[in-house]
Amino acid sequence: MRKVCYISGTRADFGLMQASLQAIAAHPELRLSTIVTGMHLLARYGNTVEDIERAGLPVTVRVALDMEPATGATMARNIGHMLGAFVDALEAIAPDLVLLLGDRGEMLAGALAAIHLNLPVVHIHGGERSGTVDEPVRHAISKLSHYHFTATEEAAARLVRMGESAAQVHVTGAPGLDGLAALAGESRAALCAGLGLASAQALALLVFHPVLQEAQHAAADAACILDALAAQQVQVLALMPNADAGSAPLRALLEQRAALRLANLRVVTHLPRAAFVSWMAAADLMIGNSSAGIIEAATFGTPVINIGSRQGLRERNDNVRDSAPEPAALAAAIAAALAHGRYRCANRYGDGHTAPRIAGLLARLPLGADLLLKSNAY
Repeated sequence: MRKVCYISGTRADFGLMQASLQAIAAHPELRLSTIVTGMHLLARYGNTVEDIERAGLPVTVRVALDMEPATGATMARNIGHMLGAFVDALEAIAPDLVLLLGDRGEMLAGALAAIHLNLPVVHIHGGERSGTVDEPVRHAISKLSHYHFTATEEAAARLVRMGESAAQVHVTGAPGLDGLAALAGESRAALCAGLGLASAQALALLVFHPVLQEAQHAAADAACILDALAAQQVQVLALMPNADAGSAPLRALLEQRAALRLANLRVVTHLPRAAFVSWMAAADLMIGNSSAGIIEAATFGTPVINIGSRQGLRERNDNVRDSAPEPAALAAAIAAALAHGRYRCANRYGDGHTAPRIAGLLARLPLGADLLLKSNAY
């Protein structure tokens, strides 16, 4: 039986991977372990390690981090802390392979630890572009990885151009699309009633995270977004941001606005995956810079306004329009999104059947010693 270890640091990566992790745990030839770290273990971010436990999945090792102050220096120091802790954890778990998703520092530390322990690394969502610091981190993880499970053909082709062997690259689709439609089980009326919002009035889901290179502007940009939505009488459900550099003033802004008890604004720390997906499906538009807007929202045809550079170079579905965080641009984008309404439900990132592909590949891909002797294929 092959032992697979997944590293998780945020509600976001776990939400995307939940169906795939459950498929791995249920596979007769695979055994799942997890290393859980970062925001998962902090009350101010919702203690989301409990989401993993509620899903019936193992929490094998916990690696606590001091995430204050939320600066680039803290992020960099935590990569070093995680590297040492992950080495200890992986030595104790002794997996046959390490599974990573995306572009965060937790995954970079996991890849570095794994290759120095001669453990094969499988990277999901590699080969994508975004701009900002996320893109070089994602590509660095890809270069440290031995197998790649990509969301799109374009991402797969980019990895091959980067020197990855085509034989090690598999297009599986985006894992976050699995079971998405079924997960959106709460009606708009019930969701709005639960938070005291009017179901007949326009509603936006706001998910806006700071960008390392633009951290000093995050709070001002968010204020501009909130003001533009308020000017068009759009109700807003806003999620608190992640713990990256620039998040403190952004959190303070949202806390300040929430304290005003504005009729059209609700702010929440965390939504369980089913609730988040239900809101994404029910909202008249999604706004901010979350990858959920780029990847998942198209499954529901939800109009998306992508703000700024964080997802700037990612492949687009038809439901996404881009806007600068400026009053005139935002006003035009919000008006256009509301006027258009929902889009045809079509998603270039996959068909919602990624979990069995991932589990099947993990069970059968060769893991011989030659796999670890990696070099560029060009």
